[in-house]
Amino acid sequence: MKTTTEELLAFVTVIDSGSITAAAEALQQTVSGVSRALTRLEHKLDATLVRRTTRRLQLTDEGELFLVRARAILAAIEDAEESIARQRERPAGRLRVDAASPFVLHCIVPNVQAFAAAYPEIMLELSSNERIVDLMEQRVDIAIRIGTLQDSTLHARSLGRSRLRILASPAYLAERGEPRTVAELRRHRLIGFTAPESLNDWPLIDDDSDHRDAGARFRIVPEIAASSGETMRQLALADGGIVCLAAYLTHADVASGRLQTVMDGVLLDVRQPHRWREGRKPFSISLPDGWCFEPPDVSCRLPLF
Repeated sequence: MKTTTEELLAFVTVIDSGSITAAAEALQQTVSGVSRALTRLEHKLDATLVRRTTRRLQLTDEGELFLVRARAILAAIEDAEESIARQRERPAGRLRVDAASPFVLHCIVPNVQAFAAAYPEIMLELSSNERIVDLMEQRVDIAIRIGTLQDSTLHARSLGRSRLRILASPAYLAERGEPRTVAELRRHRLIGFTAPESLNDWPLIDDDSDHRDAGARFRIVPEIAASSGETMRQLALADGGIVCLAAYLTHADVASGRLQTVMDGVLLDVRQPHRWREGRKPFSISLPDGWCFEPPDVSCRLPLF
């Protein structure tokens, strides 16, 4: 399109106000600036839109035809701007959120009702994914991931940090004994992730330098592996072995006695950062505090959305 909105606005305002001088005052521009915009428009259209005399301005036939279209274009632009403003004031539409299944089940699902009450015009669409997804390809608006954020051109904010804890069921510990050192831990049935291997770095200091990992993180070799933290939690609840999971996922189990923490005395104070990356939609919404993290040992600095 050769014509600019500035030129359209100058043309329409000149006609509505009756003179270039009055149009310049209405637009808070100089008379010469408005006159040049009108001249550029006529040059681009290769047509005379307004006949200028010392006394008045008169629309040509081409000018009358173009005026109708120009008004429609400017009205459509104004309507589009107002619709965006209204959406920011009261968000509406489909919002696609992708997160690992444990986060969806333990942090999002319990608070969906509060979100729906706060934003009744948003249709929330949840998907569970244990891997990093292409937000544009998968048409995801917000992705929530746990761990260190890699370089990205997408917007990102930290949700908070959740402490890692090593746990097992009371029945398992009664049968196999409670480990108190890394050496004793190796003799137990350990539950870990299938991939990536870095998720099997437990926050422990190992006296054996052959097993020391970068940053004093002890990398386990799982006897049972799963792709989801929720599956690992269920395995631990079923007396399947010892697991290392975030507090947001297991705080209710510990509080109820279904899982028991072990090796607290040698556990490093390592917390996993929770971040979200947003894609396409300009939503500006805040959720209740519970949408961050409810466990008392978890700090939360920002709302989820």
